[in-house]
Amino acid sequence: MQDKPSISLSVAVVCYNSPVGQIQNLIHSLLDSIEKLKQQVVLEPVPVYLTDNSKKSTFSMELFRDKKARLAANDTEIILIHGHGNIGYGSGHNLILRKLESEFHLILNPDVVLDIDVFIRGINFLLGNSKVLIASPYAIDESGVKQYLCKSYPSVFTFLIRGFFPEPIKKLFRKRLARFEMHDLSEQEASTDIPIVSGCFMLSRTDKLREVGGFDERYFLYFEDFDLSLRMGRLGKLAYVPSMKITHSGGHTAGKGLRHLSMFVRSGKRFFNTHGWRLFHQA
Repeated sequence: MQDKPSISLSVAVVCYNSPVGQIQNLIHSLLDSIEKLKQQVVLEPVPVYLTDNSKKSTFSMELFRDKKARLAANDTEIILIHGHGNIGYGSGHNLILRKLESEFHLILNPDVVLDIDVFIRGINFLLGNSKVLIASPYAIDESGVKQYLCKSYPSVFTFLIRGFFPEPIKKLFRKRLARFEMHDLSEQEASTDIPIVSGCFMLSRTDKLREVGGFDERYFLYFEDFDLSLRMGRLGKLAYVPSMKITHSGGHTAGKGLRHLSMFVRSGKRFFNTHGWRLFHQA
């Protein structure tokens, strides 16, 4: 019988005014996936960093009292970080970057529920593909509609269509939007050489994440995952692994009001200034 590989894993979730039930659902699915992973590998204790960017945190360990036995049985520790205020998504994740000693690190949104096989599928893929630095999953929303987390390098025009054009006009550009969202990727096998993956779920090699310095903290919200993807992509490959599955209830920037649209535009300007403007042409 072949010996089980020994690995180490860490997880980080950054929250902002997140519903308590949402966090409980995430932790429940996380523990299920860790339990399944331990059937195939020798897993070191797993730290789960729950960073709350809310002005006044509503989380405490009392929230996970009913999961205390499962946490102990899985050598999983929830570490609450709060009191620093709303410093932004990327900065929230970077708070714990220097503390990490794991081989693999999962960057995660609070509005995600993991399939029970996520870690088995993702980590086995990374173990077998040493040049891949980030694995991105197959995702659906709460209604079961597929989300496209992988992106090609965008143009400004594409973002104008997605963010500001009414639906009847968007349909005229469906081929352009499909190319941007990489609709042609295989759903049967993994695809590598992905330019950009979503920050809602990034299963990463910790040493490479630390090598690039994590997220660029000049992005308060939006485009920080685009920027990190491109910088990680200079060191190795990013992959879409459709056998990893999640449910993600986020997104929909255009429907979040003027404040979010303003942040989106500011971050987009910074992204294009850094990585190159493409007004109409996209990769």
